[in-house]
Amino acid sequence: MPNRLANASSPYLLQHQENPVDWQEWGTEAFAEAAERDVPVLLSVGYSACHWCHVMAHESFEDDETALYLNERFVSIKVDREERPDVDRIYMDAVTATTGRGGWPMTVFLTPDAKPFYAGTYFPNEQRHGMPSFMDVLQAIDDAWTHRRDGLISQSDEITRLISDRSTVSVVTPSAGQIELAVDAIAATFDPSRGGFGRAPKFPQPSTLEFLLRFGVLRPDSDRASKALAMVETTLDQMARGGIYDHLEGGFARYSVDDRWIVPHFEKMLYDNALLARLYLRAWQVLGQPWMLETARETLDYLTRDMTDPSGGIHSAEDADAEGREGSFAVWTWDELAETLGPDLDAGAALYGATPTGNFEGSNILHLPDPMADIAERLGVAESELWDLKRRVDDLLREQRSTRVRPGRDDKVVTAWNGLALRAFAEAGAILGSERYLSVAEGIATFLTGPVLSGDRLLRSWRQGKGGPEGFCDDYAASAIGLFALYQATGEERWYRQAERITRVMIERFGDDAGGFFATAVDAAPLIARPKNVYDNPTPSDNALAAEALSILAALTGDAEIHGWFDRTVGSVGPSLSTQPSAHGHMLGVWMADPGLEVAIVGEPEARQPFVDVTWERFRPGTVVAVGDGIASTVPLLEGRLAPKGARAFVCRGFVCDLPVESPEGLSVQLDPS
Repeated sequence: MPNRLANASSPYLLQHQENPVDWQEWGTEAFAEAAERDVPVLLSVGYSACHWCHVMAHESFEDDETALYLNERFVSIKVDREERPDVDRIYMDAVTATTGRGGWPMTVFLTPDAKPFYAGTYFPNEQRHGMPSFMDVLQAIDDAWTHRRDGLISQSDEITRLISDRSTVSVVTPSAGQIELAVDAIAATFDPSRGGFGRAPKFPQPSTLEFLLRFGVLRPDSDRASKALAMVETTLDQMARGGIYDHLEGGFARYSVDDRWIVPHFEKMLYDNALLARLYLRAWQVLGQPWMLETARETLDYLTRDMTDPSGGIHSAEDADAEGREGSFAVWTWDELAETLGPDLDAGAALYGATPTGNFEGSNILHLPDPMADIAERLGVAESELWDLKRRVDDLLREQRSTRVRPGRDDKVVTAWNGLALRAFAEAGAILGSERYLSVAEGIATFLTGPVLSGDRLLRSWRQGKGGPEGFCDDYAASAIGLFALYQATGEERWYRQAERITRVMIERFGDDAGGFFATAVDAAPLIARPKNVYDNPTPSDNALAAEALSILAALTGDAEIHGWFDRTVGSVGPSLSTQPSAHGHMLGVWMADPGLEVAIVGEPEARQPFVDVTWERFRPGTVVAVGDGIASTVPLLEGRLAPKGARAFVCRGFVCDLPVESPEGLSVQLDPS
């Protein structure tokens, strides 16, 4: 018989509806029951593509004995971190404050007034590797609650104080020199041979990489510029060749468990792929490597082909597991390769680093260990012939893989992540002249301004016609940025109007007059603290996204109040921009590019399109483009700007405008005067 999660909108929660544990969703009813029964609360937080969340569920939450103990002595709450990032953030602070590390599944024990007193992550069903069993933990918590409750209450008050302190920030205007110091600090953790930052496990960190890309573009005369771009190129190359990338269907896994990008944690998340597709595309514009463009296209095509909802939105994730086995959809035994490839086995093995013993639990994770030229020489074939062989090998492997059971998919549509995807598709459509990508972008935009927008309020998520909780700051900021991008790509002012509206509502509902933005709205149900997210992890932080939306709106409107919000938002992370640059990559990139170029293009659509194309032909961070007929426009940057014939462009820098130009060539010269 299903438990109380049966009516949830989250696929992750629905995965637990048949557990013998009497799970409840987060809400006042659960805490009221805990108070009435005088028992502690077990809070379990995870997400549908989380491998160890599934493991703990199978080991403990599906076990009748464990469930009986929980149901008798606790109130159990299950939370999808993707639907409730506010709850996740607050209690993850409790985990990191008490254990020094975090992760999912997150396991936290609370008082009936929601204060945490004990926190951890995965607990096995039996003692192993020095870890207590989950039942050991439950029994210890029950004993302490029954016999030493005063100590738990005191501990919960102290942890709550720590959490509240973490949500308090001071506003300090950063100095220009912090940009260079940030590059140095990032470089100190860079792996020059394999790319990426730090040791295993390695995460892609697209926000940090885009900051370095922007630095290389905006400060080409700096002695750090070439180093910044080299870090980007090396990392993107190693990732695209590694097993973290799906060489048959496109798209990146969440992270690599080794330092060579070979063995991934196999789940694929929308936010990673939206951010990385755009990063590879922009890096291609700067560095000119064809494989960067190919990787961007394949990643966008993966999202279009495999992850798009009929509503136009894009689904959240694909699991790591299929048929209960991690990576089963992606890996290959030697016998499977031999049967599938036949006479092409030697070529396929050389291309993808496959061996009879494998590199993952006796199977092979496909990766590209060597350059194509080296492989061709080793096989004694021309490089062009090897490329033909690769296409044949890929077709054979794809055909065979199509017969396998695919991983489960989280078909929840998350608003913030769709804002990131909207931007990626809109920019790809404009840069590549692709109507197909623009059509996908318009589908996402229609979704964001339709099913998840009610009046002035966004929902966090949506699934099969059912809306999730109210949206958070990142939902508003990412949606606005995506809609601004689509306006700049198409010139359709309806997208500008929606983006402006969403940005102003974001200020009203989430803004802190002292500086920055809270994650939760002013009228949201109160938690033990009101979080303010300032660190990128793994998506850009709420405040970094908000700052970018503000910067774009300020450029399009000239509104000094909007830019004042931008300055205070940057200042809210000022103290740690240089000391923790990897945690602020997106904010660093946004701050460095502001104020950027303001470009107003007016005229009839056919006449102005060549001007628009010029603005997209290179990566110019911070450049904001207004496009319209110059007559009935609602975009302030276009006011009073007319084209007597054909089209005309106006370029402004820091409130100073050049003379209008009448040709795309003239616009190109003004945009890149050197």
